[in-house]
Amino acid sequence: MHACRAKIVVFQLLVQVIRFLLVKTASPSEPAASGSENEHIVKMLNAGADGVMVFEPAALKIKKGDTVIFKSVDPGHNSVSAPNLIPSGATPWESIQGQDFSVTFDTEGVYVYQCTPHLVMAMIGLIQVGEATNLAEIKSNLGPFQSLIALNQDRLDKYFSQLESL
Repeated sequence: MHACRAKIVVFQLLVQVIRFLLVKTASPSEPAASGSENEHIVKMLNAGADGVMVFEPAALKIKKGDTVIFKSVDPGHNSVSAPNLIPSGATPWESIQGQDFSVTFDTEGVYVYQCTPHLVMAMIGLIQVGEATNLAEIKSNLGPFQSLIALNQDRLDKYFSQLESL
């Protein structure tokens, strides 16, 4: 009878290990590993810690020359630099919807970016490269951008606060 009970315990342990492995490999919230300390992953998600239609992390501080990889975890998203909300002289970007995309940041300052299909839901993010040399200019140019956001209107202010605390 003890041999039978031991087999049941072993079987139950195997089931728990398999469940754990399935959850770890299938979870979209599991942080992706970056290739180096100069690479940063931003996930494009249908739902995350901050609600629906989000970039994670939504606020990021990096060094000049670092690369951000926008991972298309969920379909239907892209990453686009917001018009007039990047440093002067910086190169704007626009990724293809549903595809991973990387940007190397060579100009210091604050960058505001969006997911075009979900801008109305405030699927937006901020990246600070080095010093926030253009922060006052960015904040003064936000009006037209903010008028396009219907839901989650507090996100942009929240992300600016997060950026300051990083």
